[in-house]
Amino acid sequence: MSRGRTAAVATTPGKRLGKRIASHWEFYLLLLPAIVITIIFKYIPIYGVQIAFRDYNPVQGFFGSPWAGWEWFERFFNNYNSVRMIRNTVLLSLYSILWTFPIPIILSLLINQVRSKKFQRVTQTVIYAPHFISVMVLCGMLKIFLSPYGGLINIIAQALGAPQAVNFIDEASAFRTIYISSSIWQDAGWGTIIYLATLSSVDISLHEAAKVDGANTLQRILHIDVPALVPIIVIQLIMSFGSLMNVGFEKALLLQTPLNKETSEIIATYVYEQGMLKAMYSFSTAVDLFNSAVNIVLLTLVNTVCKKLSDVSFL
Repeated sequence: MSRGRTAAVATTPGKRLGKRIASHWEFYLLLLPAIVITIIFKYIPIYGVQIAFRDYNPVQGFFGSPWAGWEWFERFFNNYNSVRMIRNTVLLSLYSILWTFPIPIILSLLINQVRSKKFQRVTQTVIYAPHFISVMVLCGMLKIFLSPYGGLINIIAQALGAPQAVNFIDEASAFRTIYISSSIWQDAGWGTIIYLATLSSVDISLHEAAKVDGANTLQRILHIDVPALVPIIVIQLIMSFGSLMNVGFEKALLLQTPLNKETSEIIATYVYEQGMLKAMYSFSTAVDLFNSAVNIVLLTLVNTVCKKLSDVSFL
């Protein structure tokens, strides 16, 4: 009886974990700095989230500032611009996922079919290059190309018969197209890295066997390459939807003008305006907290759906 109890105690999760740590303490010691840095820079700052529920004053500090409850959240939702900002954020994110998510997958499948390794490497280098252009430089290039005063796009449009030059940057209806198309150009090549790495691990004998059976290139892509990519595609899709409300803040801010605010004003730019420019710290924190809460809900929901449909998920 006592031997059974001893065995039960020895196999408890706590004992097993302690034994693993004791036997591999060197690895846990190497992991310790990363854990400490994560706690300091990721978890301790969460302490400051409380200012979303206070009328925060830097002089009075966190606990000296009076409690405000849900006041700042109510002010945001009562703001006549709140619905527009939420709609702009969601639409810009959804359109970005719709157009930018499939492009790297298609490019990877096409590049993987190129027989010449030299041409393949050159192609990869060319499509990777735009990723290393900073957002600020990219926005500057867009403003030059789309300028009504000698901009390349207007020169081409007028050569094709356009009656007059158009300032595309100031056009609210053109903002999403400019934002998404520039994102495709800049990040599509970089996004192929992880898919090409996955395709490189596909057994070549599968393709050879399919050729012997008479399968053409498209059939081999659909029945060999695509199934190999499904797990990583699902994980990338979960991550994309998990950050649905986190649209690229820098590009949206740099391309924003008073004339295109109808479609360019998103939650991230509004938080920057209220928090950094107007020093409304509690209000901007409340808006950003709402944004983060929506992301967490979406991440959990999409993760659950993907797990049921494809048996691939984070948890």
